[in-house]
Formats: sequence, C-alpha cells, structure tokens
Amino acid sequence: MVRLPEQSSGGGDGVAPGPGARDRTRVTLRSDLRAGYLDGAVALVITGAIFVLLYERIRSGASSTTTVMPFMGEDPGAFWVYFLSQAFGWSALLWAWGTVVLGLLLSGPRPAWLPMSVPRLERLHRTTSLNTISLIVAHALLFAAELIRHDTDAWYSAAWTAFVESFVPGGYESGTGRIAIPIGQAALYLAIPLGLLFYIRHRIGPKTWRVLHRFVLVVYVLSVWHTLLYGTNVWYDGWFRTSIWLLQLPIAALFLLRLLRPARRSQRLNAPGAHPGSTTGWSLRMTGRVLVAATVAVLLAVLATGRDGGRAEPPEDTSSTHNHD
Repeated sequence: MVRLPEQSSGGGDGVAPGPGARDRTRVTLRSDLRAGYLDGAVALVITGAIFVLLYERIRSGASSTTTVMPFMGEDPGAFWVYFLSQAFGWSALLWAWGTVVLGLLLSGPRPAWLPMSVPRLERLHRTTSLNTISLIVAHALLFAAELIRHDTDAWYSAAWTAFVESFVPGGYESGTGRIAIPIGQAALYLAIPLGLLFYIRHRIGPKTWRVLHRFVLVVYVLSVWHTLLYGTNVWYDGWFRTSIWLLQLPIAALFLLRLLRPARRSQRLNAPGAHPGSTTGWSLRMTGRVLVAATVAVLLAVLATGRDGGRAEPPEDTSSTHNHD
C-alpha cells in the first residue's frame, strides 16, 4: 500500500550494489532527523495557526466544543493546554495525510506533472513520517498534561491517573473517550514501530518490511476515526466535519490508482504467472479494487450531500461527562 521503492534506497530487486556504494546510499535515522528540521518547523507553525483558530472559535462561541463543554467557552484561557493538544492532533492528522499521499505516489504511477524526483519524494515521505510520530506524541502528552492541571489530587496521583487515562487502553472511562481514546492509542502504538522499521529493514528483510509497512494506512484510518469520534469541534454536521471527508478523497483515488496500476508487475491482475494454479490471489486483488472504488463513490456522496451519519444537532443535555474541575 504505502511503501518506498527500495531500488532507490540501496535494497532493490536488481543487482545489489557493492559494500562501498551501500554505505554511501544507506539512509539512517540520524540523517533523516537532520533533514526533517524544516518539515518539523513548518509543522510547528501550522500547529500554532490551528491553535489560534481553535481558540478564537471557542472564544467567539462558533465551535461545537462550546456546545459539548460550555465551561470552556466561559473561560477559554483556563484550557489553553487542551486546545494546544487539539492543535497538535489536527496537525498530526494533516502530516499523516501527507505521509500517506507521498507513499501512494511512490508506490504507484507517479504523475508526470510532479516536479520532485523520486529520491526527494522518498526523503520527504520519511521526514513527514517521523514528524507525524512527534506530533502524535505531543498531542498525547499535552492531553495528559491537561488532565494533570485540572486534577485536585496530589501531583503524583494526578500524574498516574493522567498516564492511565492517556496511554493505557481502557483507562479512560468517560463518554465517547471509552472508544475514541483506545483507537487513538492504537494509532500511536502502531505508528512508532511502523515508522521506524524502515531503518532496520536490512535486518528484517525487505519482503517482511514491505508487508509490515502496508499497515501504515491502518494508522491513518485509526487517526481519522479517532478524530471523528472524539473531536468535539467536528461532532456535528458542518464544513469542519465535511473537510475531513474531503481530505480522504485524494487518498482513496490514489489508492485506487495504485491498485489499478501497481508499480510491481507481479501485483497486476493480468500478470502472467502471478497466481499459478489458483484464482484466490486474483479474486482478492479484484475484491480490493472493487472495495476501494466503492469507497470513492461513498466519499463523493458524502461530499455532495454534506451528511455522513454524524450528529445533526446538539443534544438537549450539553453537559460534559468529563469534569475538569
């Protein structure tokens, strides 16, 4: 699904380079961390802009969050850490989106209009992946910090409670968080190893790495699911929620194109000898193409109608089940 063409990273399917060439071309975590400074700085600037947007929407009463948690609208300054956590969550989702898009561009037919070379796309894919992990971790840590700030128990007790609620599956027992928080935790705990496995692919083998790396798309799906379930500013129908669905259309379209025109010849439906003696593989690949095409159709319907099955209007009881006092 979302993979890097290994022939550009010193581990391709062709003739293996000599030891000296391999040392020069092997990508390391340290080199990508250095290369990711600019991307990380842009991510922080975007996070700051999102924080200002969320804060101003809360202050003006335009955000759905004030419907769910009216006490935040009464004194938004007291909950700035919560809004900052939300901002990091939104930027993490945007960077995850970019990472998946870049991965699909690399693993499928690259558009002729794309100005960047494959090596530059690969590096950008890796740096956005590393920064996505950082943004998700910051989002989770700030959420835990917000819980500590509003806990009246002793600091060590508050810290332990915040750790359990933020990082232990099933530890958060309030409202939709009972489902949404574990989904977000699953995205975090999958993103870290899947994002770092690239740097030890020569140890686990390129085939194993390719199989595991396909689950990056699962991380993204979990992140979107977590946002739709727990993002109080997107609980109700409106442009904020519709924008999330709009972002999914390019990914679904690129994924469909990736399946219809895969980079690897063996993954094509009409590949000779791809599935000798059995139609199971062909059927699975065809089913995948049909499901993704159906997903594109559903996304188009959601965007056309502006309805996705979410909440149409605020409930009569708008009190929050999670008390920050």
